[in-house]
Amino acid sequence: MTVNDVFDMWRQLKRGLKDNTFQNYQYRYNMFVRPDFGKTRVSSLKKSDVKRFYNTLADERGLQASTIDSVHTVLHQVLDMAVDDAYLRVSPSDNVLKELKQSHVFKTEKSRGLTKPEQELLLDFLQKNHTYNHWYPIIAVMMGTGLRVGEVTGLRWCDIDLDEGLVDVNHTLVYYDHRETEGKKGCYFNVNTPKTKAGTRQVPMLDFVREAFIREREYQEANDIHCMVTIDGYTDFIFVNRFGATQHQGTLNKAIRRIIRDCNDEVLLRGEADPVLLPHFSCHSLRYTFTTRMCEAGVNIKVI
Repeated sequence: MTVNDVFDMWRQLKRGLKDNTFQNYQYRYNMFVRPDFGKTRVSSLKKSDVKRFYNTLADERGLQASTIDSVHTVLHQVLDMAVDDAYLRVSPSDNVLKELKQSHVFKTEKSRGLTKPEQELLLDFLQKNHTYNHWYPIIAVMMGTGLRVGEVTGLRWCDIDLDEGLVDVNHTLVYYDHRETEGKKGCYFNVNTPKTKAGTRQVPMLDFVREAFIREREYQEANDIHCMVTIDGYTDFIFVNRFGATQHQGTLNKAIRRIIRDCNDEVLLRGEADPVLLPHFSCHSLRYTFTTRMCEAGVNIKVI
């Protein structure tokens, strides 16, 4: 009986997880555990083996603490099942992650939203720069609604009401590796329910968000761009690339890295004293940016 065999049993018996959480567990396991460590016989597994495996992920593969943490979350549950079924007396993963974090110095930066000057710099750059101005609408919508990236990329034209100024969030678009799906392999999209029960909601549009949606529609009409995909019965997605395919987090974050680089280069060329520069940030930082602006405006924290 190998670790992979126990994981396959765990996967069949596990209940109570949301689909996207369960899919993320499977992805992490298949990516990092199954190829090598997963082939280890459970009966011969020792705590030092698990510790060595985590050290390899940190030192040789350069994984962040948060990624190793998510690998541990699923592996620990799998090894607990091995204990329950009497393949092991105690779980060799107990306290290993804590020891790893104490012995390694991980680079951790506290996520934060953009400041007002940084936000203004970013939006101004996107509106004026011909190379990147097609990214303005989706970034403005994320910044002005606080939606998760999967909620934004999953928006359809029927989910927004420009007259009433409302965004109806009722599903999320996820992109992951379907290694365990019979007959299907590789990464592709699915539509899931929102991450939490409170995730199904209506979000009011700020003026610049409404303008961003209108700008996106005009851009697509001018360039003859149409949604060309149907995902789990959903189509007519708002934010698509030039081929009519849906956007996803990886593409957006790559674009953001280029935007940060070129925006900062442009600012530095001006030779200003003490210039405002964009920090490194990701799609999710735009969600923090939204909540930061709400806090600064004195909005009740429960409302946020």
